[in-house]
Amino acid sequence: MASLTVNGTARQYDGDADMPLLWFLRDQLQMTGTKFGCGQALCGACTVHMDGAPVRACVTPMGAVSGRSIVTIEGLDANGRHPLQLAWVELGVPQCGYCQSGQIMQAAALLKNNARPSEADIETAMSGHICRCGTYTRIKAAIQQAATKGA
Repeated sequence: MASLTVNGTARQYDGDADMPLLWFLRDQLQMTGTKFGCGQALCGACTVHMDGAPVRACVTPMGAVSGRSIVTIEGLDANGRHPLQLAWVELGVPQCGYCQSGQIMQAAALLKNNARPSEADIETAMSGHICRCGTYTRIKAAIQQAATKGA
């Protein structure tokens, strides 16, 4: 049995240790903000935080999460008012929006560790996160804006 914390709430899992965290979040906890994209940790749509670090939930087995703290897009800010979320809306970042929760979670980890990232820092941290609509310029601008507001 795996005991973990998801968005501040203690959770239990008693199933296949190889099942990806993504399916526990989406199917069992009904937290659908974390998206399935590629299933191979290549696109970033499924990014969540595990003990504060970004991980790809599609390849993180439930056997690796016992005793860990998981934060999803739903837990980033209970009211959706994290500086990144506000910047995303203000700058009209999403087009289709599918990748955005993973993008925001990756950006939140970046800003937690680097309050004033350079453009190169942002590009490095966000590499490997695919936006099919190509809103990379707006994503970068939103991260820069959130950094100025103390994200």
